[in-house]
Amino acid sequence: MSRVRRGTKRRQRRAKVLERAKGFRGAKSRNYRTAKEAVEKALSYSYRDRRTRKRDMRSLWIIRIKAAALANGLSYSRFMNGLKKGNILLDRKILAELAAGAPDVFSRIAQKAKDASVA
Repeated sequence: MSRVRRGTKRRQRRAKVLERAKGFRGAKSRNYRTAKEAVEKALSYSYRDRRTRKRDMRSLWIIRIKAAALANGLSYSRFMNGLKKGNILLDRKILAELAAGAPDVFSRIAQKAKDASVA
């Protein structure tokens, strides 16, 4: 069986790892072995944190909706319950944008939610 030396393929694979490690500090951007470990760690962190960002954004939206609902005399849970009973189908992202950017529209929605929760 012939011997495989892997000249260009090895160089390409290592160059790809070192390219991804560009901007890392010290040996992590220059030495292949440490760069490979750092890149694997960075990729796992980025995968994990893409999911964490979704949780963080949802909690931010809830905080904004809660503040606007309290300004209109409703708790967050009563506001969301009123929306559900009033069959108002707006998600939390849109409600948070309305709370921050168009408080007059949000107050009308809050009034409809208040009316629906009473009835």
